[in-house]
This record gives sequence, C-alpha cells and structure tokens, in this order.
Amino acid sequence: MKTPKTLIESLSEALSEQFSKLSPDEQFLDRFQDNFRRMTRRFDVPGPEVRVRDEFEINGVKVQLFIPFGPLSAMGPTLIYAHGGGFVTCDTQTHEGIIRRLANASLCRVISVEYRLAPEHPFPAAPDDVNMVVEWALSGHGRSRGIDPDNIAVGGDSAGGNMAAWLAQVHRDRLKAQILFYPMMQMQDIKPPNPGPQDWLQIGTVALKYIQEHYVAGADPTDPKISPLFEPDLDGLPPAFVLTCGLDPLRDEGRLYVDKMREAGNLVEYRYEKTMPHGFLNFAKAFPRANTLPIEAAEFLRRQFEILPD
Repeated sequence: MKTPKTLIESLSEALSEQFSKLSPDEQFLDRFQDNFRRMTRRFDVPGPEVRVRDEFEINGVKVQLFIPFGPLSAMGPTLIYAHGGGFVTCDTQTHEGIIRRLANASLCRVISVEYRLAPEHPFPAAPDDVNMVVEWALSGHGRSRGIDPDNIAVGGDSAGGNMAAWLAQVHRDRLKAQILFYPMMQMQDIKPPNPGPQDWLQIGTVALKYIQEHYVAGADPTDPKISPLFEPDLDGLPPAFVLTCGLDPLRDEGRLYVDKMREAGNLVEYRYEKTMPHGFLNFAKAFPRANTLPIEAAEFLRRQFEILPD
C-alpha cells in the first residue's frame, strides 16, 4: 500500500505532466479532460451518497442538482457551484466529490453548473452562463425543484471561485453567502510575486498565461468580471468563506481579497492551509484535509441559512 508521501509525489508528477502540455488544440483539451477524470478517480475518494442527483438544462446550460439525505423542507436553501479548471477544462463530473461533500454536510441543495469553456467560448461566456443560473434561481423559477429564491448562495473553486466572487458582488443584496476555494482573483499579473514552493505543481505562470491568452483573449483584465479583486466597492457583500493554500501561486491575491472584504466591513471566515497545493480538494486520497475542509465550509453555510444542527 502506498504511503501518503508516495501518493502526493505521484499526483505531483501526473499534474506536472498535464500542465506542461497545455495547448489550444481542441483534441488535446479533450485528452486533458479525460486524463484529469482518471486522476480524480485515482486520487479522490467517492463523495457521500445523496438522495437525488438530477441533470437538466436552464436556458441551454446543463446543470446537475444534488439533494442530500436529511430533514429537508419541500423548498429550501441552495448553493450554486462553479467548478474550477482555469475556464478551459473540468466539469461537474470532475468536481462531484467536492459538491457531494458540501451538499451532504450543509443539508442544502447544490446546483453544479456546466458552463461553456474557452478557447471555444472565451470570456464572458463562462460567467454569463453561471450568472444566468443564479438569476434563474433568484427569480423563483426553481421553486418546482425545491429551490427557495430567498435563500441562495454561490460558490466555486479556482476559476469557479473567481466567478462566485464576481457574482457575490453583482447580487450582493440577494445572496446569503459565498464560498471561495483558492479563488483566482485577478488576471492582470500572471507571475507570482515571490516564486517558490507554491509552484511545485507547475500550475503557475504557464497555466495562467494560457488562461490569459485563451480565456481573457484580449478583454480588459482589470474588469471585475474577469478580476473581482479590482472591484472598488465591496460594501455589503454576502458573508464569505475563503480558502487559500501555501503551495499555490494564487495565495496572495486570495488573501488580499479577504483583507479588502474585511476592511469594507464584511463577515469573512478564512482558512489558510499552509502545506496544501492548489486544487487539493479534488484529491482526498492524497490529502485527507480534502474530506474535512468542505464540511467546515458547509457548516458556515448552515449558519448563514440558519439551518439548525441535527
């Protein structure tokens, strides 16, 4: 049986190989996606069972609805979640473990959004898709599926955290919470300020340059819709749960956003995992913390939605 150290080394090598081959070729991106799915099956553990897993479309955008077991009302709180993947890869399937853990521990419905990906669909396709789902829920169109329009939160990891942060700014008066796992908060500067161990998975400059070229694709990188860190008005944001990691080139911008939200008077619950890399929540076999961190975020959600413990 492999030791945790060997698992981490194997994961590092596998991810490094994938990121070293980044290319705009559509066939390559399909292969990258397939390889990432295999890696999650190898290094993740199955998420908990849920009562319902339903797939449907909202105005042409595919979503998956996860309804956990537990004492749920006919209509209740819902988290709308955007997966990570640098706006160019991954899907609801690669992030299903995270989503199931959030749903099960929060006693909330979770909608996972299959938004359009670059380079075929550059900015603003992805945030527009997720925003459309949020507006659909806030407008009450999900009532028949048990989605309470007055109890909606947004969340995501990496690129999904980027979109969740922007959506929390846009809909600040109506959302109950935001969950930001190692969020990508700006795309103006793609080089980490102090290169070091945080680049051990080689997700840094190479991947960020690719995202800038094929997702931002000439748009203004200071637009808060691309870089939520640059939004000047942060008053009255929904309460936030934010995770950053020590071995992550995005750590500084995530922490800076935490500081800016707090300076504006917002409630922020912050987690800093010093020894964790970017993306670790997808790999619970290598990183046991990936099992427990979503539970802490779910407990935060329950407090914001005033869901009483069992």
